[in-house]
Amino acid sequence: MAESYDLIILGSGPGGYVAAIRASQLGLKVAIVEREKLGGICLNWGCIPTKALLRTSEIYHYMEHAGDYGLKAEKVGHDLAKVVERSRGVAKQLNQGVTHLMKKNKVAVHEGVGKLTGKGKLSVTAGDGKTTELAAKNIMIATGARARDLPFAKADGKRIWTYRHAMVPQEMPTKLLVIGSGAIGVEFASFYSDLGAEVTIVEMLPRILPVEDEAISAHMEKTLKKQGMTILTGAGVEKLESDAKGVKAVIKDAKGKSESHDFSHAIVAIGIVPNTEEIGLDTLGVKTAKNGHIEVDGFGRTNVEGILAIGDVTGPPWLAHKASHEGVVAVERLAGGNPHAFETSNIPGCTYSRPQVASVGMTEAKAKEAGRKVKVGNFPFIGNGKAIALGEADGFIKTVFDAESGELLGAHMIGAEVTELIQGYAVARQLETTEAELMHTVFPHPTLSEMMHESVLDAYGRALHY
Repeated sequence: MAESYDLIILGSGPGGYVAAIRASQLGLKVAIVEREKLGGICLNWGCIPTKALLRTSEIYHYMEHAGDYGLKAEKVGHDLAKVVERSRGVAKQLNQGVTHLMKKNKVAVHEGVGKLTGKGKLSVTAGDGKTTELAAKNIMIATGARARDLPFAKADGKRIWTYRHAMVPQEMPTKLLVIGSGAIGVEFASFYSDLGAEVTIVEMLPRILPVEDEAISAHMEKTLKKQGMTILTGAGVEKLESDAKGVKAVIKDAKGKSESHDFSHAIVAIGIVPNTEEIGLDTLGVKTAKNGHIEVDGFGRTNVEGILAIGDVTGPPWLAHKASHEGVVAVERLAGGNPHAFETSNIPGCTYSRPQVASVGMTEAKAKEAGRKVKVGNFPFIGNGKAIALGEADGFIKTVFDAESGELLGAHMIGAEVTELIQGYAVARQLETTEAELMHTVFPHPTLSEMMHESVLDAYGRALHY
């Protein structure tokens, strides 16, 4: 006889395990099914371990520039194996934390490969081949996504890498090709460049970090070039071949000229593919979009009653914090609550490179495309006392307001610690704060957050310190 639950969640990433906790808090009997490790890709192979790597490269950068702070550091070096070991240790610690949270919240954990077998039915096949049958009125798909391969050159883990390979390198790249300049590509480019690799980024679109405001993209490209990277925009990789010695890439530049280049390694960061295969979606007729992602409404409901979906297996933005919040909204509605339907306009996005990038809401261009008359404010790090004291005077904060209503339409940042600052603007947008309220908010001194205030003031011709 099948084990019975109120809710079964397939996948334990930041969407799945958070949804399980909230469902349990609301009195539902919950089971979660995971084929690999609790915490999913984000905790084990994504968000967290990459930040551990980037923290190491950041410290290494500071050590190499100790003289800028009146310090001495001689014979600076790094041990790649220990760098990776620390990152994996961080992931392991947090995996154990999720395990504890499942026990604390009385969520049943089933290890194995889950598959929908009928309405309200799911089978779990463990590593030893044993199958367990589960049943629930509602089943939530939270299976996430995986890296997209180049159609003509699949990652082999030796010379051609996806993000998973790049997190556990067996050797340090000397000359690295990064294909794709979204957050993942730029973060790995930053990490390996700071550790000494010669890095080339290839982006097929006209600018790097293409989802960000154009001013942010331009500043990032200028900064990365200053750091020694080669940036090729409007370019594409036509051919990629590897052997024991390295990688040979044929790159077509923005002018249409194709040339062959040699690299030691290549990282492919050209997007994701949803994990929807072989989980039984066809059995129930669950609808997916052309890109393969499951279609849902604002409460995570699919076209099939009793089947929900959240996270990277659904539509963009593909972010861990989006998945978590999406899961909470879905189960609160499921449990009889009345949460607001989930929408994406107030979700901040972050890139943890050096420098960092963060944003929320509309870019200036998108606001204008939407027919808004805008007021735009900018404030540079060089005008902030704390930034200068930190030795981090490069970067700026940009704010976009509706000229008629004073609504904060968007905020865009590049520079030190902006991934920590962006939440202030995210809260402001959630509360529908206007420029007047932000102007009258007192920001502590000396902090980087003062630049947030100054950018608002600048939009209305009132900046004080620049």
